[in-house]
Amino acid sequence: MAPSTSSAAVAGDCDMPLQTWAARAPVTAERKLNVDLQEEMPQPYLARALVAADPAHPDGTAGHEHNNMSLLQQHAAFFDRNHDGVVYPWETYQGMRAIGCGVLVSIGGGFLINLSLSYFTVPGCLPNPLLPIYIKDIHKCKHGSDSESYDTEGRFAPEKFDAIFSKYAATYADALTEDEINKMLKANRNTYDFVGWILSYAEWKLLYSLAKDEDGLLHRDAVRGVYDGSVFEYLEKRNAGSHKKKA
Repeated sequence: MAPSTSSAAVAGDCDMPLQTWAARAPVTAERKLNVDLQEEMPQPYLARALVAADPAHPDGTAGHEHNNMSLLQQHAAFFDRNHDGVVYPWETYQGMRAIGCGVLVSIGGGFLINLSLSYFTVPGCLPNPLLPIYIKDIHKCKHGSDSESYDTEGRFAPEKFDAIFSKYAATYADALTEDEINKMLKANRNTYDFVGWILSYAEWKLLYSLAKDEDGLLHRDAVRGVYDGSVFEYLEKRNAGSHKKKA
């Protein structure tokens, strides 16, 4: 029996080993990958320990100091307000207020974030009632149901970050609408990972509320800045400027 035309075309396609979609798995065609990423930046498959690199920023965020910390450590270090390597609930509160969160959200975040993460980073087996988060071991706090742009050691994976936009940014190539974020969150859910679902939802919704533009778009640079913490620095400066104008 002769193969169908479509089967023959696939069999004769010299790029078949590199094909990123399968006809019998429509989701692979709906959520596209950037097949040109390796031409746009060097070694996108190599997770970066120090910089959040993408095609437009191969050396990471200009002017942002990595201080020889991993990307996940840099993310958390913004909330270490006294720079002692430990984040206490009141520092989380201060950091959240600095980036523009309301008082109640910041109080809740300061308590719940530290309650959720502290035990995984403290030395020894006993919890600390002050709920400190030790930045040194923040990689132990990585949760599931996320984009996997952080690997399990807290490095930044350019190809995973790029996939956020190649898969879900259907309206604009370098920005996400709220609906597209919702689709991504649903797609990233791991089975029965209820904690991961909640944490991912809270993180993305908070970022969207703080960093979206006047058209309701969350831009690629804002998302990338989360991974090295530079977007927090930007939001803090923006909010400080707003307070000065009001004064």
